[in-house]
Amino acid sequence: MRTADLSVKQSHRKRAPALQQIKRNWGLYLLLLPAVILLLLFAYIPMYGIVIAFKDYSPALGIGGSPWAGLKYFEKFFNSYQFDTTIKNTLILSLYSLATFPIPIMLALMINQMRENRFKRFFQTVTYMPHFISTVVMVGLLLILLSPSTGLIGHIYRLFGAEAPNLMGSPGLFSSVYVWSDVWQHTGWDSIIFIAALSAVSPSLYEAATMDGASRWQKIWYIDLPMLMPTAVTLLILRVGSLLGVGFEKVYLMQNNLNISSSEVISTYVYKIGMLSSQYSFSSAINLANTIINFILLIMVNEISKKYSKNSLW
Repeated sequence: MRTADLSVKQSHRKRAPALQQIKRNWGLYLLLLPAVILLLLFAYIPMYGIVIAFKDYSPALGIGGSPWAGLKYFEKFFNSYQFDTTIKNTLILSLYSLATFPIPIMLALMINQMRENRFKRFFQTVTYMPHFISTVVMVGLLLILLSPSTGLIGHIYRLFGAEAPNLMGSPGLFSSVYVWSDVWQHTGWDSIIFIAALSAVSPSLYEAATMDGASRWQKIWYIDLPMLMPTAVTLLILRVGSLLGVGFEKVYLMQNNLNISSSEVISTYVYKIGMLSSQYSFSSAINLANTIINFILLIMVNEISKKYSKNSLW
């Protein structure tokens, strides 16, 4: 009884400071309330709809009235002829994109080494401006520039008397066009967080390194890179956690009948099954399986990072 009473008293003591803090800062919590409500309404409450992945969902019967189907649609996806294709294409695009992860770090290091502030600001602005181009416009630019008949690539090849390849229609080149256009569009924007991390480095470290005779490359290797590692590891964990979550819009807009064999990924397949074929339960099962795999990868990579680098999300 005494032990139970002590535990109750300790729990009350822990709750009391938290309640006092909320009362003391009630204005800040009031400002936070709309964001919490929106998060609940649009992120958590809709998760109830996940149950249709385990039902033979019919819009006429509703979610509650539709009969249970168990794991029927998960088995259907794992046994379908599209399973190998969609998983392979998604992994190729994801791993290819993951391989370009160091590029924003290198750009941040290069910008950090610029001494002329006016040129530095101009260069940084130019590199992150493509980020604001919408996906539809970006794909439209790719179609125009890479057209073998009327595009820039076609004109360059004809100058040398050669026939231009159809880059947008080639299954083998689809992943390269997708990834490197993404690199051009988002590298400048992704480098901002690394530039911010480098701005926190104390100038005294550079001064001490200069006094010791360190070269510019040695300063980058022994000062800049160690300072960037915690930020880089955190972002890498988040990237791996969405490994199978290749963006839908750009892939779908770049798809055509010629490159469909290498451009059909999980997200586009889910859209076609769910929205175009009205197989809601089947598409929900595919998407849920994708989410579970991503969540498992996130946990695994976070634990590996915690063990070997002492940096983790939690």
